[in-house]
Amino acid sequence: MTEKLFYQDGYRKEFQAKVLSCEKCGGKYKVVLDATAFFPEGGGQYGDIGFIDGAEVVDTREKDGLIYHTVTSPLEEGTTVTGRLNWEVRFDRMQQHTGEHIISGLVHSRFGYDNVGFHLGEDYCTMDFNGPISKKELKEIEREANRAVFANLKIGIDYPSKEELSAMEYRSKIEIEGQVRIITIPGYDVCACCAPHLGSTGEIGLIKLVHMINYKGGERITMLCGFRALTDYDIKDENTKAISSLLSAKEYEAADAVAHLKEEVGSLKGKVSSLQQKLLAYRANEISVDGEIAAVFDSNLSGNEPRELMNLLLNKGAKVCAVFAGNEAEGFRYVIGSRETDVRMLCKRLNEAFGGRGGGKPEMVQGSLCGNEDAIRSELNAV
Repeated sequence: MTEKLFYQDGYRKEFQAKVLSCEKCGGKYKVVLDATAFFPEGGGQYGDIGFIDGAEVVDTREKDGLIYHTVTSPLEEGTTVTGRLNWEVRFDRMQQHTGEHIISGLVHSRFGYDNVGFHLGEDYCTMDFNGPISKKELKEIEREANRAVFANLKIGIDYPSKEELSAMEYRSKIEIEGQVRIITIPGYDVCACCAPHLGSTGEIGLIKLVHMINYKGGERITMLCGFRALTDYDIKDENTKAISSLLSAKEYEAADAVAHLKEEVGSLKGKVSSLQQKLLAYRANEISVDGEIAAVFDSNLSGNEPRELMNLLLNKGAKVCAVFAGNEAEGFRYVIGSRETDVRMLCKRLNEAFGGRGGGKPEMVQGSLCGNEDAIRSELNAV
């Protein structure tokens, strides 16, 4: 068994230990020490990273009581080495994990829901609860959680006997064999957990619940604690300041200013659409429909405009109308229609001649192709 120094002192950043084994695994090495302060992956939390002498530790995992450190270079068996945790990463994870206990405890006590999923990633932390929570209720949970932070409560860690455990009420996601480790945040949570936690709630700094979605009949909540919450605030603050400056509005009025701008844009889009319809009508009046195929090439057409122009020309009397939007450099998007002829054969012939693709019904086909205008017109005339 590897001696787990992180249970003796969760704040231990450096330690010395003996190398029991070092095995090559792919391009890296798996090292077992007789003792370690590196926490292995578990409880929804990634394994610790850092250094053992000159070897970088990129992952830590446990199997059958042995803790395996994945390192970038070999360590000599039997030697005494010095391990150093990446403390910034460890402390960040302790902030998130302790914050999760407070949120889960509050949700459980208020609604009776269980935390059925927990993932602590490098830049986000999610919790899955098996019941619905409203936005208003979530905001209340967040405020109460921060009361626990500001109270700077001492966090307890206990190893109760089986008799003591049987008399306790505590949260646990799985059945646990052997000694159970209980984390207690007075007034907020009592939970079985194997991961390192902070010594007091004040070290969390701040808890922000930034996102919530419905998930498997319950809710998936995204949480940011401590420095992650501060970073999130910095980004949002910078964006709000930029938006308010662009709109010449006060920061707290930025959302109202954006709503007003959106309304103005919507009105302008309506006017532009009306003008575009009139422009298409004028354009259609200028195009001759006397030939067998009325072919139009216009790089300014977008959206549904090619089909709308085609219909205007068919209404004007065109036997077959082919409208091409785009240009020779990037290719053309086409729509071909007729009220009296099956245009699918014309579509097939164009696709074969110009590496195009598309299809449709007898009265209308759509697709795309690459070629120059003169060659395409020649193919249409040949048909």
